[in-house]
Amino acid sequence: MIAIRLRSSCGAALVGVLALATSGCGLSAELDREANPERKPTPSETRAAPPPVSATPSPSVSVQPVSGCPSSGLRFDVGPIDGAMGLRAMTLSMTNCGEQPYELNGYPSVSVLDEAGTPIPGVRTAEGTDEVPVAPPGSAPEPFTLKPGETARAGLLWRMAAEDGTYLRVAPDKKRDFVNVRPEEPLDIGPENILGTTPWAPAS
Repeated sequence: MIAIRLRSSCGAALVGVLALATSGCGLSAELDREANPERKPTPSETRAAPPPVSATPSPSVSVQPVSGCPSSGLRFDVGPIDGAMGLRAMTLSMTNCGEQPYELNGYPSVSVLDEAGTPIPGVRTAEGTDEVPVAPPGSAPEPFTLKPGETARAGLLWRMAAEDGTYLRVAPDKKRDFVNVRPEEPLDIGPENILGTTPWAPAS
């Protein structure tokens, strides 16, 4: 797992917000008394709730089944996005749900796709995290065997950008077959950015 320590200036921001609020409270109270001298309660404003985000994949994009073991014997999952100071991190998991052991030695192969299943222009995947500003250093890959029932994990790191990625096209490495997975929340990574990866490691 990747832990990112959030360093925030929330205290200073909170002081500023409180200062703005208290500086206008006298004027606001006076206007309220003039508009409503009898102090009758005013109906609260109602706002329509935002429409829910659909988790249904586009008909043009084939994704990994929601449950069960794919025919490859490998199942991929992604964790929630952790963010601090503009740095984003996500855990990519691969479980051997088949019957044969699986040899791993290196980095996952990952690309970011838009809602139509097209790679986002300019987003490049790098082995390691050196090219991602302020990202923590990653360790070197080590070979290991992923036995049936075991899980391996790798980290994905990027800097916050404007354009969202809807799908991840992932494979154990560049020589293996890909599968598309849809994270629970979009990746704010495009249109020009670098996706850093850490090597596969056994899940603790």
